[in-house]
Amino acid sequence: MTGQAAPLGVAHFSAIDLPPLDFVRAAAAAGFSRVGFRLHPAFPGAPFYELPAGSPEARDVRSALDDHGVSLHDIEFVVLSPDFRPETLAPMLEGASALGAKRLSVCGDDLDESRLVEAFGAVCDLCAGFGMSVDLENMGWRPVATFDAALRVVEASGRANAGVLVDAIHLFRNGGRVEDVAAAPAGRIGALQLCDVRGDAPSSAEAMVAEARSGRFAPGEGMLPLAELLAAVPREAAVAVEVPIAQGRAPADHLAHLARCARQIQGRHNLS
Repeated sequence: MTGQAAPLGVAHFSAIDLPPLDFVRAAAAAGFSRVGFRLHPAFPGAPFYELPAGSPEARDVRSALDDHGVSLHDIEFVVLSPDFRPETLAPMLEGASALGAKRLSVCGDDLDESRLVEAFGAVCDLCAGFGMSVDLENMGWRPVATFDAALRVVEASGRANAGVLVDAIHLFRNGGRVEDVAAAPAGRIGALQLCDVRGDAPSSAEAMVAEARSGRFAPGEGMLPLAELLAAVPREAAVAVEVPIAQGRAPADHLAHLARCARQIQGRHNLS
């Protein structure tokens, strides 16, 4: 080890009201070296931003990324529903690829698993044309509810650029364990998102959604074994923080707090 801090990213959902340009600047000031952008609505009416290839907005963001030494790692968030059409993503992927994005995050919302595997594979093929990989994230209120289910879809797709996104809240709240992550096939875990939770797991879909969107805590402020989880993912997996900002809190303070907390978890892992 040279003493240089490991790369640490932050998901756009942590301060979603900040447009990409402002988010890059705020993330850099907080000490993050990677960012993710929300360039597709996670659900109808959800906030997202557009950065078409060659647009003035995209050029400004590209300059900010370069000036602040920050890389764009991933873009989100695509829901693979029964009526999903992969080709609709092409303009977004073109713009994201021009900014250096490496991965696209998706979730599975189709009860027909064979159709879901086909759609996921099609997205992987589309992203491969832009030099990007695809990460499938499990969520307790969707058909792909568990880590094991996400891994099963990824493996069934047979795509080399297919991976699983391990989000701490969705992993542990839906029965996943550190041991499950450690046992995943080589190369299948591309990213880890850190956050923390307190109390009993919610039992209804509505409560799960509420906790995921407004009930997370900064890493280390709850009860999850995050240092052990960090040790279980491959060293090359990208690590980021995803904790939505509380109403009334300044984004700069929130992001700085998340960076400090995540660095403490990374430090605890390095000492273990």
